[in-house]
Amino acid sequence: MNERYFVMARKTSEFNKVLNLWDILVLAFGAMIGWAWVVSTGDWIMQGGVVGAMLGFVIGGITIFFVGLTYAELTTAMPQSGGEHVFSYRAFGKLGSFICTWAIIFGYTGVVCFEACALPTIFAYLYPDFLQYYLYSVGGFDIYATWLILALVFVAAITYINIVGTKTAAVLQTVLTLIIGAIGILLIVASALTGSAANLEGHLFLGSTPAETVKNTLAVAVMTPFFFIGFNVIPQAAEEIAASLKNIGRILVLSIVLAVAFYSFVIGAVGYLMDSRAIFSSMNSVGGLVTADAMAIAFNSDMMAKVLIVGGICGIVTSWNSFLIGGSRAMYSMACAHMIPPAFARLHPVYKTPVNALVLMGIVTMLAVFFGKKMLLWVVNAGNFGCVLAYFIVSVSFLVLRMKEPDMERPYKVGPYRVVGIMAILLSGFMLLMYIIPGSGSDLVLQEWTMVLGWSVLGAAFGAYCKWRYKEKFADHIYFVKTIEEPQDEPRAVFSAED
Repeated sequence: MNERYFVMARKTSEFNKVLNLWDILVLAFGAMIGWAWVVSTGDWIMQGGVVGAMLGFVIGGITIFFVGLTYAELTTAMPQSGGEHVFSYRAFGKLGSFICTWAIIFGYTGVVCFEACALPTIFAYLYPDFLQYYLYSVGGFDIYATWLILALVFVAAITYINIVGTKTAAVLQTVLTLIIGAIGILLIVASALTGSAANLEGHLFLGSTPAETVKNTLAVAVMTPFFFIGFNVIPQAAEEIAASLKNIGRILVLSIVLAVAFYSFVIGAVGYLMDSRAIFSSMNSVGGLVTADAMAIAFNSDMMAKVLIVGGICGIVTSWNSFLIGGSRAMYSMACAHMIPPAFARLHPVYKTPVNALVLMGIVTMLAVFFGKKMLLWVVNAGNFGCVLAYFIVSVSFLVLRMKEPDMERPYKVGPYRVVGIMAILLSGFMLLMYIIPGSGSDLVLQEWTMVLGWSVLGAAFGAYCKWRYKEKFADHIYFVKTIEEPQDEPRAVFSAED
């Protein structure tokens, strides 16, 4: 019987290694801390109570923690642009890689489009007179010329920043993330000094029976993983990171821990400053921004509410920026493998960024803002399904590669890998089922399933065309491992299957 060998042809990365550990920490943390902590804190508290909501985020964080551990190990073992694309290819080959990567790109694109619509909406909240020159309505959402122009300007600006250099985008991310962190800490500290434990009475947990309490807490936990999407932008930019591989894995896990702590403490701060009646009243007010109202109470100043909203604006931009980086790198990786047209693998001759992929995402985002915020809620929900599907495939890839290639170099190696892998699979699989099972509370509606189907058809069309056009080059990337029966003459890297 012929001995099997794994042969991998390597090339020098064309990306500039400009990201340090701090850069990737703020990229991941900034992606996870978007706008939700400003607008949704009241909903979380009214669902599970103050402590129940905090506990829900901890439980959800544990789910993502297990998934994050699989990403940390795989990223350091295969530090190549594309992340999910590389992991799933090595575990499952062409089809698994195509499905996984196309799904994550869908998720990233949905988030970017939503953030582009959310930003001008916040300006309208701060400055009601900002909305001028009514144009049309989509799904009950009124679109004004000033709203549209501001959205388009921001899309162009953020896309341009990412084209001129990843480091430039990282600097922007750092500044904005520091602002978010400072405002969040300000709220937490102020609540500890001016809040009252009396406000917690009656809404630590919600539920008339222990079973009801558990159900309400878990209802919060189920939705929380969707607010942690973003840590996986780190593997997408792996080729641009100038740091030890082990530390990259540690930073990925740390970003998840910090996001869980941030959300939990903000929930606690709001509950310590406002009782249940005040929260309910705030939620049903014109603005409905409970966290901003809590900030105003903490400092007895309406101006401080606007300061907190500025933090929310920064969160939108950091999330937008991170997912633009992640989505464009995933497209680049697929294009390098001839899974989608190779034009999207072109790097800018000066800045070494995937310029065509970034331009395409910028154009799609510009088109999306014309449809307003209503339709984009469907895009985000459908996109989240894509992200969770990718989580599941990566989690399975983690266990498969531990069995297929036990001696693969893993600079960040997870200890009890079977426990981690099984937990990641079960938890991500549960999230996936919540989108599929009717009546689960998170199941996709018809419009969202239509988007999933449409994106799937587009991917199938891309795949079929590239398979016909590039034949044996389809899904054949120079970074990837091929299996052969005999070792090649002078292979550049050879790994025995029995090593």
